[in-house]
Amino acid sequence: MAISNSERIGKGLELLRNGLVPFVERELKAEYGKQWLETVRYTFPKDKDAIKDGAVQWDAHRILMVMWEQWNSVFKKTLGHDERNYVSELRDVRNRWAHQNAFTYDDTYRALDTMARLLRAVSAKEAEEIEKMAQETMRVRFAEQARQEVRKKSVVSLEGSPRNSSAVPF
Repeated sequence: MAISNSERIGKGLELLRNGLVPFVERELKAEYGKQWLETVRYTFPKDKDAIKDGAVQWDAHRILMVMWEQWNSVFKKTLGHDERNYVSELRDVRNRWAHQNAFTYDDTYRALDTMARLLRAVSAKEAEEIEKMAQETMRVRFAEQARQEVRKKSVVSLEGSPRNSSAVPF
């Protein structure tokens, strides 16, 4: 069964989370030491489920939010302006996905490519799998385009006026 663009985005966000968690936690610990969990807790004052049993319950939303909110204090030291833009773009992608907005093949490719770029910036191995997903998205897009072209060419245009079916044949 074919995978939808929304499913591709969901899988990409899961891989993004997996790839970013070690980096984000390492950078937060380096900056805040033992207080890093409290810093994360302040990022989500209304989210009672964000931290359970002394561990952050990371998902794509939380990890991108922490990166955004802690950019100047923590992540600006190791990542550049492009990566900040990736975080911003991916926050929007995640929100569109969570609200079940439709994604075109181009939207999906761009989202996956941005995820891969951010993951490559932190040397996460998940970047490779997301790159493959992005390539597959384009392969499916081009295959669909080719099918549409074939359909267009197979339609025969009729000229003139239709024959009266009640007319007597010659």
